[in-house]
Amino acid sequence: MELDFEGQHADRAYPVLASLVTPRPIAWVTTIGPDGVVNAAPFSFFNVMGANPPIVAFAPGDRDDDTPKDTARNVRLNHEFVVNLVDEGVAEAMNKTASALPYGESELSAAGLTAASSSVVKPPRIAEAPASLECTEWGTLQIGGNRLVIGVVKRVHLRDDLFDSETMRVRSENFRVIGRMASPHWYCRTGDRFEVVRPA
Repeated sequence: MELDFEGQHADRAYPVLASLVTPRPIAWVTTIGPDGVVNAAPFSFFNVMGANPPIVAFAPGDRDDDTPKDTARNVRLNHEFVVNLVDEGVAEAMNKTASALPYGESELSAAGLTAASSSVVKPPRIAEAPASLECTEWGTLQIGGNRLVIGVVKRVHLRDDLFDSETMRVRSENFRVIGRMASPHWYCRTGDRFEVVRPA
């Protein structure tokens, strides 16, 4: 089977790619609006893209009326955001924050979540998240109808049981992150893992 995304199958690009490129990590992004209200929204077009400097990227789309989503507007306004990671314990709360609220209403309050102060950026972290990445906007690329926000990670916050201070490594066995699978509603757990040692 061959699909032509430049021609007859162009309208199938999103559902096909979102179902094939899986599992995807979830960026649960917190930002601050011009009125000071905290916005929280999940994005599965997201990943870490480098370590020198440490950068992440996510792609906030537009609303149905072609206006930018609140997250994109807030990042453009303030140039700061926090990526909160999503584990099994907060999956339901994350899903609640995906609902479209009127501009100016906080998804944190609606989902019963707690804002925790960040160290070097204004947007707060989500206290219930297992890990949070404080970021400043490096830049935003507009590629056709896609908006790609690139952030430089300034600080990382982790739940204490997730980090081994002797080895300076994340305790992966304690990190029950979830992943985004096929659209529209599928996710996966990451408890079933296996190791393959890379050749020397």
